[in-house]
Amino acid sequence: MSAADRDRVARVVVADDQAVVREGIVMLLGLLPAIEVVGAARDGEEAVALTAELGPDVVLMDLRMPRCDGVEATRRIRERHPGTEVVVLTTYADDDSLFPALRAGARGYLTKDAGGEEIERAVRDVIDGRAGLSPAVQRRLLERLMDRDGPDGPDVQVAPDDRGGQSDQSERRGQSDRRDPNDRGGRSDRGVAGDDGLTERETEVLVLVADGLSNTEIAKRLRISTATVKTHINNLFAKTGVRDRAQAVRYAYQHGLVRPPGKRVT
Repeated sequence: MSAADRDRVARVVVADDQAVVREGIVMLLGLLPAIEVVGAARDGEEAVALTAELGPDVVLMDLRMPRCDGVEATRRIRERHPGTEVVVLTTYADDDSLFPALRAGARGYLTKDAGGEEIERAVRDVIDGRAGLSPAVQRRLLERLMDRDGPDGPDVQVAPDDRGGQSDQSERRGQSDRRDPNDRGGRSDRGVAGDDGLTERETEVLVLVADGLSNTEIAKRLRISTATVKTHINNLFAKTGVRDRAQAVRYAYQHGLVRPPGKRVT
């Protein structure tokens, strides 16, 4: 993606059946320089029609609407207009709302307590090919991943979060372990180097990935650069044979580096 693509204003349609909420979201987004609201829909039918007419980059989609709900509208938009991404913006974060929306093709999912900055980040993430998920939704997906039996995990496909522009191929290859001057090593309080060949720092990064942290958040937590975090992730992907962050999370749980909430390794 070129710098021009990254810097351009995102064109957004807002879909919500409640006028006060819809107008409030439009007003909030109007304060963000990186987003232009090009249309507002009162239900899923209007959201599909406006997408066809305006060709927005993203639709911010409520779920529970009359005539055509957000899940069905998302399915139609993704089938008919694959160039438009959908970010759900709803009051509900229960499984009956979350997983149908993701299966329908939504790449982002936020609850309505999200602030303007979080909405803007989710919009930019889905445009850039990443998943725009709130931390609470990421945690629920991880819990669901570990709750399901069988080798294939949950039947929802979510793009890896905060990949930093790296392709799947580059993250599988692994790179030399170039250390940042601020990366002084250190041990994780939950993971140590093992037979998989991970260093203590790589294990520590893996644990934080399993906790749902993005590359930027990991860098802040460990006081290293995001470039160093990406290098550690490249290396641990190569050593463990995982392809993406979801598989890395599964690996961390299966090898006892982290456990379901309430059963943490200490």
